Amino acid sequence: MNHPLFRLAGAVLLLALLAFGPPKKNITVYLVGDSTMSIKERKAYPETGWGMPFTVFFDETVTVDNRAQNGRSTKTFLTENRWQPVAAALKEGDYVFIQFGHNDEVPTKKSYTPKADYRANLVRFITETRARKATPVLLTPVTRRKFDANGKIEGTHDTYSALVRTIAQEQKVAFIDLDRESQALLQQFGEENSKLLFNHLAPSEHPNYPDGREDNTHFSELGARKMAELVLADIRGLKLELADHIVQRESKKTVDAQAR
Repeated sequence: MNHPLFRLAGAVLLLALLAFGPPKKNITVYLVGDSTMSIKERKAYPETGWGMPFTVFFDETVTVDNRAQNGRSTKTFLTENRWQPVAAALKEGDYVFIQFGHNDEVPTKKSYTPKADYRANLVRFITETRARKATPVLLTPVTRRKFDANGKIEGTHDTYSALVRTIAQEQKVAFIDLDRESQALLQQFGEENSKLLFNHLAPSEHPNYPDGREDNTHFSELGARKMAELVLADIRGLKLELADHIVQRESKKTVDAQAR
């Protein structure tokens, strides 16, 4: 067994194994939040949650499990038993992206969550995620489209976004200020062109909205993609291990057979 040929074959096999490296561990990324993040039913298209395009930017070891639901707040996500199955399923190395606020902050909604409860609920999500050795990522609520008379974007989540920033600092949790970043994006597009990022439709433009639509909260496919790109950039900026699993997909070039 000590023949030089056996030793050579063993060395070659060892080098081959080292070259390929250990198999990558499978990671689940849970998205918990509201309608701006959620998967849409066909009847709602072209309304698109940013969690939908977010899924395609990762390699095969990452599964994005989008649990976000329309109309939900931190309160209703708990009372409807939507959070508990996520917490129970978490394993070491997983991630939970937490983005609430749209429905927590409106006193007239049954989803309304007073500031003290909002804080407590977010801290619970963070604590229970960490207890499972998974990584929580806290996001401010993504902005609505609202411009003042001078064409300057206005904040629509100021109070609850401020709470998220404070909690992120206190809990020393990975943090994405999606409110401010999305405001900057809308300002870059401008008051008129930013309509392209939202579910704005003229009458008869889409069969799901025969009377048209002027929605400044929910995104078009383009808007959802742009918001997902903001989150992906922050994953890289935060140097999360998840960033190593982001892939740059090459766009396929099409050739017009009639072109000369």
